[in-house]
Amino acid sequence: MARHAFFSFRYKNDNWRAANVRGSWLTKDREASGFFDSAKWEEVKRKKDADIEAWIDGQLKGTSVTVVLIGSDTAGKKWINYEIEASHKKGNGMLGIYIHKKKDNKGNTSVKGKNPFDNFTFKKGDRVINYPVYDWVGDDGYNNMGKWIEDAAKAAGK
Repeated sequence: MARHAFFSFRYKNDNWRAANVRGSWLTKDREASGFFDSAKWEEVKRKKDADIEAWIDGQLKGTSVTVVLIGSDTAGKKWINYEIEASHKKGNGMLGIYIHKKKDNKGNTSVKGKNPFDNFTFKKGDRVINYPVYDWVGDDGYNNMGKWIEDAAKAAGK
């Protein structure tokens, strides 16, 4: 089934890693939102909070899954939190992927950050929802991310 996923990540620190992770998943029947060039991000981040929220909400339209790419300082960031909350409210399936062991364009890895989902208690009705988190390197994300996204979509009933 064709999937349209939103990728949430810390632009400043993780753009290169995130672009490579996302790129490994894209095919003719898969699309991604949440990616844009640095000029676009510079333009968006200068706007008022309400404008940034509206822009994020627009990026989430038509998506069924949100993938939170977790770097060293992703957890607790204002716009990451907003993307997670908006995705949950929308009913998207969600998952996290640690990308700290993925080498950047200079061959460096990073330190493992906190799980951003730990900052929330998610509920669907009376049931508490725990979103799965994987490790890109340790859990072979290159070969498994498609399955993880599909599982998250199915868990959300999408």
